[in-house]
Amino acid sequence: MSTEFYVTVEGEKRTYTEGTKLAEIAAEYQNRFENDIVLAMVDNKLSELGQTIKDKSSISFLATDTICGNETYRRSVVMVMLKAFYDIYGQKIKGINVMYSLSRGYYCEIEGEVSVKEDVLKQVKERMNEIVQADIPFEKRVVSTNDAILFFREHGMYDKERLFRFRRSSRVNVYRLNKFEDYFYGYMVLSTGYLKKFELYPYDEGFVLQMPVKENPKEVPQFRPQAKVFGILKESSRWGALMGVHTVGALNEQISKGNIGEIMLVQEALQEQKIAEIAKKIQSAGNIKFVIIAGPSSSGKTTFSHRLSIQLRACGLHPHPIAVDNYFVNREDNPRDSAGNYDFEALEALDIALFNNDMGKLLQGMEVELPTFDFVEGKRLYKGNTLKLEKDDILVIEGIHCLNEKMTYTLPKESKFKIYISALTQLNVDEHNRISTTDCRLLRRIVRDARTRGTGAEETLARWQSVRNGEERNIFPFQEEADVMFNSALIYELAVLKQYVEPLLFGIPTDSPYYTEAKRMLKFMDYFLGVSSDSVPANSLLREFIGGGCFRL
Repeated sequence: MSTEFYVTVEGEKRTYTEGTKLAEIAAEYQNRFENDIVLAMVDNKLSELGQTIKDKSSISFLATDTICGNETYRRSVVMVMLKAFYDIYGQKIKGINVMYSLSRGYYCEIEGEVSVKEDVLKQVKERMNEIVQADIPFEKRVVSTNDAILFFREHGMYDKERLFRFRRSSRVNVYRLNKFEDYFYGYMVLSTGYLKKFELYPYDEGFVLQMPVKENPKEVPQFRPQAKVFGILKESSRWGALMGVHTVGALNEQISKGNIGEIMLVQEALQEQKIAEIAKKIQSAGNIKFVIIAGPSSSGKTTFSHRLSIQLRACGLHPHPIAVDNYFVNREDNPRDSAGNYDFEALEALDIALFNNDMGKLLQGMEVELPTFDFVEGKRLYKGNTLKLEKDDILVIEGIHCLNEKMTYTLPKESKFKIYISALTQLNVDEHNRISTTDCRLLRRIVRDARTRGTGAEETLARWQSVRNGEERNIFPFQEEADVMFNSALIYELAVLKQYVEPLLFGIPTDSPYYTEAKRMLKFMDYFLGVSSDSVPANSLLREFIGGGCFRL
């Protein structure tokens, strides 16, 4: 006689027999969801749909329009793509590297005898569709870490072999599609039949695997080449090659050998060299009066602007910082979002007309009294802060809307030099698992908010999606408008952030809606060997987040 299990599903009391899989229950509830269910939450913990139910558990479902659901879909498509390539070309392929996030997809390159051309990608897509139509289950098996290391070595996955030599856990999850096996950081969908939407596009020396995003899980977004972003990503890869560090395993190896101090110095020198090149470009232009800096949250804009100002002074110019935030409208005039809350990230939250009027007067050589915004009172104040531009004076302006032409619509184009800054990590977990640049910025922000604002990790996580929504509207659409881009990611930074962020993430209680995200990030940080911050230079961009820097921020 079958044992009955009593569970709560989406708030409803239900009874199922022992051994019932989450996928069976998900099928009953699918009509309540607009998009495909791909994961379950069981007692506030993520579970794959192939798992069986537990007695007296609470179950809810996640579809592809959620962050975790969409990442699971994309991760699963990557494995299907890899299998398709190896099914067709086998020994001709020495390796496939999933390298960057580009145009909402992943840029990949192939090592071996296969040239990426349209006919090759057409064949691979056809094979991927065959795999999807076959509805092959993603099988997960648990192996010892030592066995995993041997397996990856035998199959030429040397980045994974190196990664797991520093793995503390004694067990590893390996996924299988028929006879094709690989390791992935995160969960998979139940079977390949879920993966109906994807595209492949040749690009540069490789290709882009394009997949749906959570905002529209039913369609693949249009591929939009991002030449400037791609250029800065390739430059960062060259930096990684110079230091011999492309993956977490390689970084850990350098740390274990005692070489991290030199890695830090080389990375910082490369960034300083890049900042000096930007300053020289500005000086050489001869007619630049407005250096305009924009970038997403926790990209290091403030420290970058200070370091750029120092380089501009070395070029004989006299930089003056201008914070666009001082041009906020008074609080009662601030626009509100759809929920009725103040939308501080909307362009209309700034007095654009006043900003352009003041900047125009400065350009004409007039003296201007600049405002200061009181964020406590929500009012713009004037405290006698005046400025008049002389021959070699230059303004360094920082704000999230700075690349939007509407922000500086009256200023002559030839007087502006636009810079986009972001933390575009050049480091990947291994050849098939990339590190999200968004995760890196979030870890920076958690550490900085706790240090400077007394804000716990839970509160930072709660605000993060709103921040991300603002970036999608106000920053990312304009990034290709920049004259130059600067990558603020440091190849060693996650090893340093580890000691700061782990206690904060452990502080999130198990009943928090952000516990699962905290647990995911803790698991991610477990890949890294920790490094002391003592050797981080005082002018490093990382100091903006961990403290101890030489600039007044």
